[in-house]
Amino acid sequence: MSTLCVDVGSTWTKAALVSAAGEFVAGTQHPTTRPDVLDGVRAVTERLDAGEMEVLACSSAGGGLRLAVVGQERLISAEAGYRVALSAGAKVVHVAAGKLDGAGIRALRAAAPDVVLLTGGTDGGDEKVLLHNARRLAANRIRPPIVLAGNASAKALALAELRGTGRTVLACPNVLPDVGELAPEPARQAIREVFLRHVIGGKGLSRGSRFRRMVRAVTPDAVLAGVAALASARADAASSVLVVDVGGATTDVYSAVSGADDQPRRSVVLPPDRRTVEGDIGMRLSAQGLVAEAEAEGLLAAGETEKLATAAAFRASHVDTVVTDAAEQRLAELAAVLAIRRHLRLTGGLGPRGAGLLVASGGVFRHASSARLAGLTAALRRDPVLRPVLREAQIVVDRRYVLAPAGLLAEAGRTEAANRLLGTL
Repeated sequence: MSTLCVDVGSTWTKAALVSAAGEFVAGTQHPTTRPDVLDGVRAVTERLDAGEMEVLACSSAGGGLRLAVVGQERLISAEAGYRVALSAGAKVVHVAAGKLDGAGIRALRAAAPDVVLLTGGTDGGDEKVLLHNARRLAANRIRPPIVLAGNASAKALALAELRGTGRTVLACPNVLPDVGELAPEPARQAIREVFLRHVIGGKGLSRGSRFRRMVRAVTPDAVLAGVAALASARADAASSVLVVDVGGATTDVYSAVSGADDQPRRSVVLPPDRRTVEGDIGMRLSAQGLVAEAEAEGLLAAGETEKLATAAAFRASHVDTVVTDAAEQRLAELAAVLAIRRHLRLTGGLGPRGAGLLVASGGVFRHASSARLAGLTAALRRDPVLRPVLREAQIVVDRRYVLAPAGLLAEAGRTEAANRLLGTL
């Protein structure tokens, strides 16, 4: 039987009907509905005549997963937590290091995280900072769920402190069991579980519990799983896979990196599958930030700033308006270049051979003409920062939006179906 894969986004609810063998049967989309997102899910289900089929769903309709990291000291525990977030489909909105004080608690609250990742100390090492921070989070009744992933020797006491004031907390193995040894997977799974169990239901996206039961992943997590599956299925294992997804509010970049042994030595080894999100780079809500950043990085030609600033201001105030002029293409090119540049800076690159495949995603690319896509390809390849990374890369567009559905299938254990679906890229 076929499977209906649904992605409930902030603007659009997208659906792909996939056969049991992984063939793409049909796809559709509908504006995400308010106050109940299930109305939009029903609409795409009816269009695809998929009422009796299994549904695998992901969602970022509530703005995605906002993660705060509280660690022992920035270069070790806090960095470890941040690197875990790169593989957890989360947007890091705050990082605190050391003992939390009043100002630290206020800053944490102001960041409005959905989940707090509490780390600190290697197993058997210092316990004081972790226990202090657990007490402060408990005493100040920090409301978001807490994933406790610190020193195993202090876990029981930290749990008791947090649960003593009714905090929602899920404990998992230490993200940094030893110096330089990062163990991201347990924390990643715990973050996902907390998000699905406690966060989705608290976003007010649907009146009942069906939507919470339906959603299996935050959308970026599903896409990251799809990117990892794509990299694993490629014959050229020596080069990396890079994905840039340009949206209205953010531009997300994903990478599945090969050649891990060739990474420069650092205090915490990076996970092979990574994601970064740029909240000030987008085609609508963040269009003005995009132009400002492009100007700051010297990417705009003489006389171009004013024209693009006008176009960006219009898009930011008319977020539902579809525009297909030359400014739209230029903004898309700049968003892709800037977001990939930032991703490379943060993650340290893509291994010795760079990207073997670059996938462009987002409506601005899916609906673009061949000429506009050729312009995007040229803009990416001529950028002096990206040129070495993309020198061998094949550039394709995810026109059918299969990365998130493939990730949902892969996470459900349907590897062959996911690989076949990814073969349509």
